[in-house]
Amino acid sequence: MPLAVKSLIILTLLCLGLAALVQWRASARESAVEAQYPPSGQFIDVEGTKIHLKVSGQGPDIVLIHGASGSLRDFTFDLAQRLETRYRVIAVDRPGLGRSERPPGYGGVWNIAAEPPALQAQLLQRATDQLGVKNPIVVGHSYGGAIALAWALERPEDTAALVLLAAASNPWEGELGWLYQINSTRLGSAIVIPLITAFTPHAVIENTLSEIFAPQVPPPDYMAHFGADMTLRRATLRANAQQVNALKPYVTEMSKRYDTLTLPVESLHGTLDTIVPLTTHATPLARQISGAVLTQMEGIGHMPHHADPQAAVAAIERAATRAGLR
Repeated sequence: MPLAVKSLIILTLLCLGLAALVQWRASARESAVEAQYPPSGQFIDVEGTKIHLKVSGQGPDIVLIHGASGSLRDFTFDLAQRLETRYRVIAVDRPGLGRSERPPGYGGVWNIAAEPPALQAQLLQRATDQLGVKNPIVVGHSYGGAIALAWALERPEDTAALVLLAAASNPWEGELGWLYQINSTRLGSAIVIPLITAFTPHAVIENTLSEIFAPQVPPPDYMAHFGADMTLRRATLRANAQQVNALKPYVTEMSKRYDTLTLPVESLHGTLDTIVPLTTHATPLARQISGAVLTQMEGIGHMPHHADPQAAVAAIERAATRAGLR
């Protein structure tokens, strides 16, 4: 056998062995973190797609929708407990994140299609319908703010109010970071994402979380409760990258319909938010929706409901009053 052929065979075997090692390590890491963070709520079947949500409290309905790379655990750390004495709180995992599944036609290594905000809203609506949710206040953080807006556009007559926390609502200049772009491709899905899952050090996760909270810092015990390593699962990384990378054209089209919304809208947005900038999103949104109230939070970054949770509760109370629920 020629030397070149032998070398090619050896190289192929080494590549296959390395790929197998990466997938094994990624699977082992996923299994460990999923055992550490089992489902904290219940599953609702929506035509074969399991949506994970957690219900607590009594009173008017509130639906909490988390942002990119998140899960309902972001809300159950603090805000849900502050609300459940006066409301029935339904914290949801968005499709493909936390413990919720992606609907048919989405997901997998090679399928890079992303669920539109309207489809995500419809899935969450159908799930909460099964709980008897009627006329809810819908709270959305960051990417979840886009889903909250889509929720209201889908059901304007059955949504009491919106409370938007650092919400992504309008198109922005330029493109997203290179990692989002790569991970939303087939090559990134197949090769880069397993490497991230297998080998990203925990310290990198902590640093990333600190950047999301900046200039504030994560509350004590937030990391342990949230389970940031859950966001590094391969399926979660794929869903998050694809959804975020595809968001811009959807909010561009959605923004043309915001003026049809007549429900109460309360928006909280930090002046130092560099992830979803105030002037790109919240400022124009306050003009696009008649009667929308924007509260600018001086010196606050991208996590207003953690930086000042009482301000978030106050915004929800104002929304409830304006909607006639109080």
